[in-house]
Amino acid sequence: MDCRKTGNLIARLRKERGMTQKQLADGLFVSDKAVSKWETGAGCPDVTLLSALSRILGVDTAALLNGDLEPNDRNGGNMKKLSFYVCPDCANILSATGQAEISCCGRKLEPLAPQAADKAHAARIEKSDTDYYVTFNHEMSKMHYLTFAAYVRWDSLTLVKLYPEQEAAVRIPQLPGGTLYVACSTHGLFTQPLR
Repeated sequence: MDCRKTGNLIARLRKERGMTQKQLADGLFVSDKAVSKWETGAGCPDVTLLSALSRILGVDTAALLNGDLEPNDRNGGNMKKLSFYVCPDCANILSATGQAEISCCGRKLEPLAPQAADKAHAARIEKSDTDYYVTFNHEMSKMHYLTFAAYVRWDSLTLVKLYPEQEAAVRIPQLPGGTLYVACSTHGLFTQPLR
């Protein structure tokens, strides 16, 4: 940890939040002189304060230790670069349109690697009124099931959460030109274009 870089980052983030050194110090139960010392690079915050400091400043603890925020390149929210993440502990589903550091339940998550749908994970699509009725010939037991289906177009995402022991079917808006993603609890993420 470079105390000067970390201190500069703390000062910048504190000012962005419109906080005084005293307000930040009060939130951490330290003196404003301690905050001043950090911001001038004369010392670093104690390790026991990093979690609270990152929460107050709205930044990841690793970024505080590194002393730098590394912004991603702007991609304009390109849906073609959409990534899906699933927490192995709570099954939370997250998505990002660009590079992201995503964590859940204290674990850093890696994006699911999409692969072309195989026979076991292929969707059957029927047009029904204004929807696609999408069915899968896939088991839905508690140990092996489809966790979600997502329909991604150039401008939108429709996500449907699936649960064990329910029917392996979803309804999605009938908007052509998108890609269907389906996640299996055992085999990962599969894609299938819808035309």
